[in-house]
Amino acid sequence: MIAVKYDGRLQVQEVPMPRPQSHEALIRVKLAGICNTDIEIIRGYMGFTGILGHEFVGVVEACEDATWIGRRVVGEINIGCDRCSACLKGLQRHCPHRSVLGILNKDGAMAEYVTLPVKNLHAVPDSVSDQQAVFTEPLAAACEIAEQVHLQPGTEALVIGDGKLGLLIAQVLKHFGLRVSLLGKHENKLQLARKWGIIATMDEKTLDPHFPMVVEATGSPSAFDLAIRKTQPRGKMILKSTYAGNLTTNLAPVVIHEIEVVGSRCGRFEPAMELLRGGYIDVISLITERFPLEKAAAAFEKAQMPGVLKILLETNSE
Repeated sequence: MIAVKYDGRLQVQEVPMPRPQSHEALIRVKLAGICNTDIEIIRGYMGFTGILGHEFVGVVEACEDATWIGRRVVGEINIGCDRCSACLKGLQRHCPHRSVLGILNKDGAMAEYVTLPVKNLHAVPDSVSDQQAVFTEPLAAACEIAEQVHLQPGTEALVIGDGKLGLLIAQVLKHFGLRVSLLGKHENKLQLARKWGIIATMDEKTLDPHFPMVVEATGSPSAFDLAIRKTQPRGKMILKSTYAGNLTTNLAPVVIHEIEVVGSRCGRFEPAMELLRGGYIDVISLITERFPLEKAAAAFEKAQMPGVLKILLETNSE
């Protein structure tokens, strides 16, 4: 089969077909999404080498539990040991021994086939299209904020960053009844947000000076200082960005203003799938272009261009 590998350089190559273990399913990938994390990996994030990709939708081709065969699925990306205290609490994403699909010690989904433990699979309802389902993982990350922070309807919230995740977060917060502003750099993306009833601007001066809740989702370390500055005293600052490199910033304002800092990463798939099933979140408008898997290098190049949103890779594995 062919797959997108990174081992110091990005390349599409023939690799052996993965063999599922007894607790795993073999999945024929239909669509895979390019995420900012994938881009950071090829810049050195996590030191990962192997097959990239953690956003996907596919069809189960083989599984010891025959009830899964033929079903469309998406899959949670964290694979825990099932023995440690984190796993026993249902927090496999924090297992110290975990592997992470396409990110840490586990080949990913930018391939014709991928394997995942059956426990990680979620069936895709018939009413949710492939193009919607491939957004389940990033939408789950956006929904994670609601698991970590009490979202009080009417609260003013600022999302910094108009990329794919920022736009998903803005929609999720609005769905929970918050009054959402989005600060970004790309007019085409801001227009999308305005279509959803979100205040969207490139000019920070047009916004309130401080917000009780600020979400930093730029993928850039330079926005950390801005997020601190825009968070009101005793407000909450939620950090969503992952990037290669180190962060240098002055944390004194966090202490002085008693800002609560919340790191936020992966989320549960069930809330995300319910939002997709109900049609509450517009993900189709976030798709910029689809590329065949064989043209992954061109797809990654396009994904890094200004103003581009979601780039999808499609396989010919049917």
